[in-house]
Amino acid sequence: MKAIAYIEHGLPIDDPLALVELELPAPQPGPRDLLVEVRAVSVNPVDTKVRRGAAVQQPRVLGWDAAGVVRAVGPQVTLFKPGDEVFYAGSITRPGSNSELHAVDERIVGPKPASLSFAQAAALPLTSITAWELLFDRLGVPEGGGEGQSLLIIGAGGGVGSMLTQLARRLTRLQVIGTASREETRQWVRELGAHEVIDHAQPLTEELRRVGVDAVSHVASLTHTDAHYGQIIEALQPQGRLALIDDPAQLDAVPLKRKSLSLHWELMFTRPMFETPDMARQHALLQRVAELVDASTLRSTLAEHFGVINAANLRRAHALLESQRARGKVVLEGF
Repeated sequence: MKAIAYIEHGLPIDDPLALVELELPAPQPGPRDLLVEVRAVSVNPVDTKVRRGAAVQQPRVLGWDAAGVVRAVGPQVTLFKPGDEVFYAGSITRPGSNSELHAVDERIVGPKPASLSFAQAAALPLTSITAWELLFDRLGVPEGGGEGQSLLIIGAGGGVGSMLTQLARRLTRLQVIGTASREETRQWVRELGAHEVIDHAQPLTEELRRVGVDAVSHVASLTHTDAHYGQIIEALQPQGRLALIDDPAQLDAVPLKRKSLSLHWELMFTRPMFETPDMARQHALLQRVAELVDASTLRSTLAEHFGVINAANLRRAHALLESQRARGKVVLEGF
């Protein structure tokens, strides 16, 4: 099968060897695996982080977002059958989805939204899982809850932020405040449903006061947490909650004590990485997202289509994400 991989870590993305096209053996599905014919993929910051930082002894295929068609199933599979259209993010401990065929555990796969194309569906899985787990599992906001409370989303125009803004606005009663630093992304965040949009290039507490908010009960910090950390603590109400997904060089929890603030980490790969007893919740979550999309409650966050799945187009996509100027998701389709 055709696949795109990296063979040496740390190369700048403008190096033609940063991502290369290879012929690799087709994977054999395990007992609970689906063998998926990949139709479309999207690119996430984790792809660029792994390519830059994880050394390899052999080619490593990246890609943790895909939509495609089930071609074969393992002997213990009960949730899907050949011919089913699916979407999923996969596991970081296994080869990624930038390949013509891909093996993935059925417990972290959902049925593709019927109303979306493969490209539109491929934009959704990783960010949907991350946003859902962050909001409902980590921050503990119940569906339909949050009356009188507020959520500040730092980096609301990115992939996770684009889904979190929608989930918080459509499925809770929180006041949703997103941050974005460019007019293009500010408009995007407004379209996704944020009640207010502020500029994270300015002091957060001043920007919140500008829109009439003295303090917030919840913060989702999706990018540059270390740069905003002092402002986040100041902006949070006593007994507020902070959840983050990025990788600050260091994070001192002691300043949280005075306000009794709680700290929560979200990594959507935790359940498949450790095969937790509740791993199948990601299947149920994606199924719910598909239903919400088909009911027009949620929308795809596809922002740019970069063409076919090849090394050159994936390098372009990595470069855009590394520039930190992307909004929504970048998708590639077909081999």
